[in-house]
Amino acid sequence: MSFQIKCHDLEGSDHGFSSKYGAEVPETIKLLSYNIQAAIGTSSYHHYVTRSWRHVLPDLRGVQRLDEIARVLVDYDLVALQEVDGGSLRSSFVNQVSYLADVAGFDYWYQQLNRDFGRFGQFSNGILSRFVPYELQDHKLPGLKGRGAIVAKYGNPKNPLVLIGLHLALSEKARFKQLDYIRELIQGHEHVIVMGDMNCRGDQIIDTPLRDTHLIQVHGEHHTFPSWKPVRSLDHIMVSPSLVINQIQVLDHTHSDHRPIAMEIVLPSSIRESFYDDE
Repeated sequence: MSFQIKCHDLEGSDHGFSSKYGAEVPETIKLLSYNIQAAIGTSSYHHYVTRSWRHVLPDLRGVQRLDEIARVLVDYDLVALQEVDGGSLRSSFVNQVSYLADVAGFDYWYQQLNRDFGRFGQFSNGILSRFVPYELQDHKLPGLKGRGAIVAKYGNPKNPLVLIGLHLALSEKARFKQLDYIRELIQGHEHVIVMGDMNCRGDQIIDTPLRDTHLIQVHGEHHTFPSWKPVRSLDHIMVSPSLVINQIQVLDHTHSDHRPIAMEIVLPSSIRESFYDDE
C-alpha cells in the first residue's frame, strides 16, 4: 500500500524506540482522541446555521482556537484527530495537523486526506505522536468516500503496539462494514489501541464486528457531544486487555462541537522491552 509519510525523521529510522523520554520507555502513556471540527468554533446548535460560513471562509479567531486546542494536546503522548483541515481557505491555508504538532511539541505527525475540495477544504484525520512509529498505513474505509483510518505501529514488528485512529460514517450500515474492515486490520495483534469519532454509542459498538475482537469497551457513559451540553457518547478509545487502563475521562473543553476523550494506560514490560528488540 502506498502512502505519503509526513512524520519527521520517520524515513530511515530503525525499529528502535525514540521519544521525548529519550532512552527510557515510559510505563504509563496518555491517549487522546479529539474531533476538532477544523477549529471553526461551534458552541451552540444555532451556530450550525449562523456560523456555517466558517466551513468555507476563515475567521479572525481561527488560529487562536487552534492554539487553545494545542494547549489541550500538550499533556498527551498519542493523539488521534478528526475533522482537521490540511490547508485550505477556511483554515487560512494552515495545515492544522502540522500546526498543532509544532505548537504542542510533537516530533511526529501524519495527515490523512480523506476529502479533497482543493482550496475550499482539505478534510483530514491526523495522528500526533511522541514516539516514532516503524510503520504507517493509510486506509480508506468502505462506504462513501471521505472516511479513513490511520494505522501506526511501534516497537518490534514481531510484537508491535498498534494504534488506529479513525473517523466512522454516520450510517449504521456503513459503520458495520467499516468496523468489519478494522477487525481484519487488528486480527492477530495482541497490543491494540483504536480511537476516534465512531459516530455511535458505546453499547452500539458491542453489536458490530468489534465484538469478535479482544478490545475492551469501557463501562459507563462518556458523553462527548455536543460539547456545550454533552448527552451522546460518539468518541471512544478501546484497547486490548494487555494494556491496563488507569483512567478514562472526557475533558471539559469546548473549542469544538465535540469534547476530547482521554485515557491513561499502562504498558506491560513485554511491550516496553520489544521496543529495543530488533531481532
